[in-house]
Amino acid sequence: MIQAFYDTIISGSRWVLIARGLGTTLLISLCAIIIGTILGWLIAIFKISGIKPLQIIGEIYTTVLRGIPLATQLMIFYFVIFLPIGLTNNLIVAIIAYGINSGAYCAEIFRSGIQSVDPGQTEAGRSLGLSKAQTLLHIVFPQAFKAILPTYASEYIVLIKETSVASFIAVMDLTNAGDKIRNATYNAWIPLLSCAAIYLILTCGLTKIFSIAEKRFARSNSR
Repeated sequence: MIQAFYDTIISGSRWVLIARGLGTTLLISLCAIIIGTILGWLIAIFKISGIKPLQIIGEIYTTVLRGIPLATQLMIFYFVIFLPIGLTNNLIVAIIAYGINSGAYCAEIFRSGIQSVDPGQTEAGRSLGLSKAQTLLHIVFPQAFKAILPTYASEYIVLIKETSVASFIAVMDLTNAGDKIRNATYNAWIPLLSCAAIYLILTCGLTKIFSIAEKRFARSNSR
């Protein structure tokens, strides 16, 4: 087994493909969650704003992007939207597509977190002379953050795993790297299980990190 692993992954420096694919996976997921977080807060505010046109925009955004499979969205962004205007950088397209998709899920996470805050907190802020925006920023958002942290962390972890379909537009992610090694060596189980092990380590490691952060955040707020 060790010899087979060496012949498949180490020999010919094929491990470099795995390293590059892992780097691409992490880059896509990190950039996408940043874009998704920004869009998510914006769309969440649209949905709770009480302004009908903004609520309709928010509802359409979340309904469409959560209702269409990510792989289909990815190909639509690349072949239908960006390729005709000359944007052929697969990595940039993947980051944008994943970010916009993540924004729909983040929006629902943030909306539910904001609405979980006791309305009395908003009323107290307004009675102190704070504007609606100041009340959201200084009173509602900090309390909502505690409620959304576990779900938000899960969204990032799911996003890392979903980058495996980036190969649909020829992005050299971790899964694609394993597939190239499989094609080159005619050995399927070692590269595929190696990639699966890396995904498992990533998700378990991040789950542990977010769990520790959540407990520390809870302790700091209880003081």
